[in-house]
Amino acid sequence: MTRALFPGSFDPFHNGHLEVVERAVRLFDEVVVAVLRNPQKSESLFSAAEREEMIHETVGSWPTVRTVSMSTLVVDVARDVGADIIVKGLRAVTDFENELQMAQMNRQLSGIDTLFIPTGSSSSFIASRLVREIARFGGDVSAFVPDPVLARIKGRFDA
Repeated sequence: MTRALFPGSFDPFHNGHLEVVERAVRLFDEVVVAVLRNPQKSESLFSAAEREEMIHETVGSWPTVRTVSMSTLVVDVARDVGADIIVKGLRAVTDFENELQMAQMNRQLSGIDTLFIPTGSSSSFIASRLVREIARFGGDVSAFVPDPVLARIKGRFDA
């Protein structure tokens, strides 16, 4: 059985993330989506627990996907869940530059390889940072996030 770890901050989980999960499910027996607290990212919109709940509401009914929430190194999470590989989505060349360095460091630390999955053009421009900004200013993000996430965003800003 092959198990992939798809780590990220997912604040919020958007259609680009969903595309990576959908594609990873076709490649691996199990996909573990890990919500990680990233201290290098700006102030979060949702707590890690809320992000994990949104992802579970989106893909939790899929029998080969599960979610976890961790605040540690990705390689430690990979070991904890028994991952054979780390999966990362790529939108642009700039993503590759950062992700390649992390993949090389993760391989050096743990021996676990990283598989890059490029997103399709329909979601390559979506970034959580942009979704947060649009939502904060009252814009419509319905085309960029799954329905369970949209409901949480509306609840956050319409309250």
